[in-house]
Amino acid sequence: MRKNLLTLLFCCLAALATAQVQRPKLVVGIVVDQMRWDYLYYYYDKFGDGGFKRLLNEGFSCDNQMINYLPTVTAIGHASVYTGSVPALHGIAGNNFYLNGKNVYCCTDDNVKGLGSDHSAARMSPHNMVATTIGDQLKLATDFRSKVIGVAMKDRAAILPAGHSADAAYWYDNAVGHFVSSSYYMDKLPAWVEDFNKQNNSKPGLDLKATNEGVTMTFKMAEAALDNEQLGKHDVTDMLCVSISSTDAIAHAHSTRGKENYEVYMQTDKDLAHFLSKLDAQVGKGNYLVFLTADHAGAHNPNFLNKHRIPGGGWDSRAAISNINKALSEKYGVEGRYICDLIDYRLYVDHKLLADHHIDLQTVKDDIVSMLKEDQSLDYVVDFDKAAQTAMPEFLRERTINGYNRNRSGDIMVVTHPETFAWKVAPDYGGTTHGAWNPYDAHIPLIFMGWHVKHGSTSQPTFMVDTAPTVCAMLKIQMPNACIGNAILPVVENGAAALTARPVRRK
Repeated sequence: MRKNLLTLLFCCLAALATAQVQRPKLVVGIVVDQMRWDYLYYYYDKFGDGGFKRLLNEGFSCDNQMINYLPTVTAIGHASVYTGSVPALHGIAGNNFYLNGKNVYCCTDDNVKGLGSDHSAARMSPHNMVATTIGDQLKLATDFRSKVIGVAMKDRAAILPAGHSADAAYWYDNAVGHFVSSSYYMDKLPAWVEDFNKQNNSKPGLDLKATNEGVTMTFKMAEAALDNEQLGKHDVTDMLCVSISSTDAIAHAHSTRGKENYEVYMQTDKDLAHFLSKLDAQVGKGNYLVFLTADHAGAHNPNFLNKHRIPGGGWDSRAAISNINKALSEKYGVEGRYICDLIDYRLYVDHKLLADHHIDLQTVKDDIVSMLKEDQSLDYVVDFDKAAQTAMPEFLRERTINGYNRNRSGDIMVVTHPETFAWKVAPDYGGTTHGAWNPYDAHIPLIFMGWHVKHGSTSQPTFMVDTAPTVCAMLKIQMPNACIGNAILPVVENGAAALTARPVRRK
């Protein structure tokens, strides 16, 4: 009897010893900058079979994916997708924000050197982001054997997704006309990157990001990384983070409708199809997990809306701030810019000016809020320190608090009417912007396809911060360290059997 028990125990231990966590060979994250969720269906009949349609027809789509913080801008979006967190916690409070009283760009790092360029555009790193990403957690789970690489036209779109422990991030410097990186990642550019740049160099000074060619160049660079770094061919899972920046640049110039926007999405669809085919050939269909989402969406042009009797316009923020600064200068007898900056609907008060003249900060904020509340273009004016007590819809209060980093986000936020931009819109203006809470800026696509993903969709509410914990749950790794999202169950449950036992070989 004892012998039988020992034999049974030995067999159980042997089975456990041979069990292994199954993971895909490669995880690919794709962010399409400023992609509205409805583009999936607005352009559906125009898409080919191998790009967006393939994702929808083979993958799992979260059709009610929303951003749950303010403001909805590029740097925050890329950081939030991959950290599963919000500006209050991951620290990326905007493309630009104030830090220690100074306006800083999110990725600028004067402690690193540019590789491939001597310009400031190459001196970048993720040092301002204080949270980990999916890639960082994957590195930790595999004892840093996984490779993690980011590729994009925009530096912030390559750097922030890839995370702190990434092997590399590559972005495009218009001044030199090729991809660059920084000494944060390596001592010099790999030979394959140098060769790629020689073969794909564009005219210095050309803003390739604002062209359809920028889409193709990004996917070509991603494919070159796939080939030369042998991603998906190691004994652990690798990760490739790709962001398409041209869609954002072109929309800013030409808005959400018309030939230019149509053409850039047709190009993206075509290049996406080629990229997915490349993954099939190199990594193997079913061996990789891909997710596609956006960092934010975008508003329709107000002039376009007005032609169809839909309200829209602009808040003359410059005049409003000028008038407030003049009134405060008169009230306190000190000439100055009490509101020193407006970034993404957030007002920054000059704390140094007030401290130097012994003027109470809270009193000045109360004055500013009171004057702004008289502006008929604004729905709400929020003192960040009093956001929890401000009378406004609960979902809007939550987004405001999620987006408030107390050291970086400024002092006061304004909420404009729907489709109302934070500047005076000229009658001939034909572009667009983003940054608001509204569905046109906050409703984004999220589609998973590939490894352990079954075809389907859900209209249940999901949020941008749910993307990272969903991927991490599928990989059986810890979620990022500031993550506040939840794994999306219909996606995760399809791949629930990620721990399997291999048959025990008997001699």
